[in-house]
Amino acid sequence: MISSLRGRVVHLEPESIVLDVHGVGYAVAVTSQHARRLHLGDEVFVHTSLIVREDAMSLFGFESRSELDVFGHLLSVSGVGPKSALGVLSSLTVDQIAGAVAGEDDAPFRRVSGIGPKTAKLIVVQLAGKLTAPATAATASVPPAGLGDQVVAALVALGWSERIATEAAAAVVDDAPAGATVPALLKLALAQLGPARKERTGV
Repeated sequence: MISSLRGRVVHLEPESIVLDVHGVGYAVAVTSQHARRLHLGDEVFVHTSLIVREDAMSLFGFESRSELDVFGHLLSVSGVGPKSALGVLSSLTVDQIAGAVAGEDDAPFRRVSGIGPKTAKLIVVQLAGKLTAPATAATASVPPAGLGDQVVAALVALGWSERIATEAAAAVVDDAPAGATVPALLKLALAQLGPARKERTGV
């Protein structure tokens, strides 16, 4: 098992490098941000994960141990392969990933190329409790996108159409005070929708 490498960059691509380690060249996939910070000839140390498949062995390298750990957690999620996991780490920091999971917000993952809505939701569900969220995320409320989605779901479950629910949720979330909770916002949305009950029921 190759757990780390230290060597000189002899080849550089947008998402991969070749490290010369005592005359042996190792091809290592890295995040796009990491690759942009490197130059040919740089001396580099990376924490690595060796992925062994029937037809190939691939090395993935990370600047920090925390990135490597999150990479491993992402691989444990159904439908997430090494390239998708690397894509998540190319788009989001470790703290952003942990914060989104802690806040039950799958929106950041849906914006990652190659991650669909179902997989994004699985990331949040299957990694719950496995990542250490940053202190600010641990005490903050769910991000606005997550709040809106939950309010919409609750209103639809109560019988409102998705169009009306989405409009009402957007209105209350936009004006939501810091620390607002889903129950509080749902109550505001229902109060706002009170006069519109005829549209819902067709009475």
